[in-house]
Amino acid sequence: MSTGPTDSTGSTGSGRDWILHVDLDQFIAAVELLRHPELRGRPVVVGGSGDPTKPRTVAATATYEARAYGVHSGMPLRTALRRCPDAVFLPADRPAYEAASERVMATLRGLPIRLEVWGWDEAFAGARTDDPEALAAELQRAVLTATELTCSVGIGDNKHQAKLASAFAKPAGIFRLTTDTWREVMDDRPTDALWGIGARTAGKLADLGLHTVAQLAAADPAELARRFGPTNGPWYRYLALGHGESEIVTTPWVPRGHSRETTFPHDLTDAADIAAHVATLAGQVASDAAAENRAAVRVSVKVRFAPFLTRTRQTKLAAPTTDPAELTRVALAVLGRFDLTRPVRLLGVGVEYAPPDGEQAPYTLTTLE
Repeated sequence: MSTGPTDSTGSTGSGRDWILHVDLDQFIAAVELLRHPELRGRPVVVGGSGDPTKPRTVAATATYEARAYGVHSGMPLRTALRRCPDAVFLPADRPAYEAASERVMATLRGLPIRLEVWGWDEAFAGARTDDPEALAAELQRAVLTATELTCSVGIGDNKHQAKLASAFAKPAGIFRLTTDTWREVMDDRPTDALWGIGARTAGKLADLGLHTVAQLAAADPAELARRFGPTNGPWYRYLALGHGESEIVTTPWVPRGHSRETTFPHDLTDAADIAAHVATLAGQVASDAAAENRAAVRVSVKVRFAPFLTRTRQTKLAAPTTDPAELTRVALAVLGRFDLTRPVRLLGVGVEYAPPDGEQAPYTLTTLE
């Protein structure tokens, strides 16, 4: 590819500015297949300890071959086994995925782009070029050469368009979705095809007669504001019109916080036992905070009751801290706001960190189990 000389901002000095979304294909499964090439072409499910008979463990990811049987991330492994009895189940290996992600992002940073990392398996790139498809292909080749991993690349005028475009590009393809092609591609799609609108919101929009992206784009902003609030309502229409952020934030990615969760093989019913587990989890997130030299400013507690009712409560700390005793005290106080008369199947404790050096940064909350 020849786009002219580049500077530190990723500009080639010709063409126009573009946003690209780089999305690694079936990332966790792909990392495992590099270690187990004999499993290529077979349905593979990754999650928990890799034992699908163990109760209350879920899939982190599945290969395309397993997805053909209806297996997907977040599905209980027992369900995945029923849907695909011939699947190979592998345990999750977080350090391996972190290392692979670091290699990918280091490779991308060496290219003529501005990079904004959004997690293990995705990032936005900004660049000025007259041939974004050629640049996308260069990114793909570089990642494949350095890591043996494939990625899909979406091209857009903003992050929203690029994010949706990468989904159309899967697997290992390139797709352009811009303001010029937005209506042709998106108008007839359901509202939950938009990045930021889930099934629950789509259901509420449908109650108003708004089933498609085109219908939402033509909706009355005042009516949306009345139904969904003055911020969210107009924002949904903003998305339906194909708008979105176009700024690439190159500040190094840092976690917004950490949480620790435990799913129990048997439901908990004793209040003292529940409190003891919460105290243990609070101590773990305190250690996480101390290890990263980050002070917690908010504590949250998650309780999942049997069979699958999840509630979360949180509180802001009086002052930022990494003190295990204080974080444990606050977590137990938050736990006291729950009605624990129902059996408990999962407990979680999370902390939100103060932004480093008082700055805002692109954040991701990391959950460990």
